[in-house]
Amino acid sequence: MADGLVHAVVRNWREAPLTAADIALCEFAVKLTGEQYKMTSRDLNGLRGYGFDDRAIHDAVQVIGFFNYITRVADALGVEEEAFITPWGTD
Repeated sequence: MADGLVHAVVRNWREAPLTAADIALCEFAVKLTGEQYKMTSRDLNGLRGYGFDDRAIHDAVQVIGFFNYITRVADALGVEEEAFITPWGTD
């Protein structure tokens, strides 16, 4: 079950069977990734409204930021995908 959910999220999180809180977190991640300059306290309060406390929000921002960082480093250096790794969402 968990693997199926992970693959569904990777394929298209908007169509995956997620809770409202999970959808809010995904929307937050998308905004933080592509329009971080538009983040406001409203975004944080939105997550709080779904039960995320400040520690959870902090952890989410750290993970989202790390993945944004590492993919940019890999892209900038021309790191190629590992051939032995099956691409996500192709299960």
